[in-house]
Amino acid sequence: MILFEKLKEYDIILGSQSPRRQDLLKQTHIPFRVVSKNVPEDFNEEASPEDIVLSLCRVKANAYNNELANPKTLLITADTIVFFNGQVLNKPGDKYQTANMLELLSGCVHDVYTGVCIKSIEKETAFFERTSVTFKTLTPEEIWFYLENYEPFDKAGGYGIQDWIGLVAIQRIEGSYHNVVGLPVSRVFKELKAFIC
Repeated sequence: MILFEKLKEYDIILGSQSPRRQDLLKQTHIPFRVVSKNVPEDFNEEASPEDIVLSLCRVKANAYNNELANPKTLLITADTIVFFNGQVLNKPGDKYQTANMLELLSGCVHDVYTGVCIKSIEKETAFFERTSVTFKTLTPEEIWFYLENYEPFDKAGGYGIQDWIGLVAIQRIEGSYHNVVGLPVSRVFKELKAFIC
């Protein structure tokens, strides 16, 4: 394909510590390398979820400005949040915070937003995807089984859709499954193609 030949001309950086984002991008056969940085993920809690993820992915991208000296270097950054009942459910940190998040989501519909920024020294584009996820009602036993056997503490909303809980507890999704995992790869592929062509 002409696209893949063209991509070989670029040094593509994925600015993410997430192994899930790395795995998803790898499956597209887009050549890339990973450069991870610790970037503060502060945001305005009164902003819309769309504005939050767009702001966060751009803040992350700005931290890589030194890596973008070559016009043939492209950067991809992303940020994912879970939005429920007017509030952001971020990474929980421990079992008890995770259990509280899963109790909130149990039997309800929530939205997952991912913002993505593609940037070079010459230009930048940013976009977001939203996916609605419906959880069945979870029992305390199911929640604690999940927490004892998995470690979803680094995941927005306190769960990974690709884990056991995604198999047994998610009744319906509307939108991109991969967006919930952490990167809307179909949209990234489309936007990257437009960016370099």
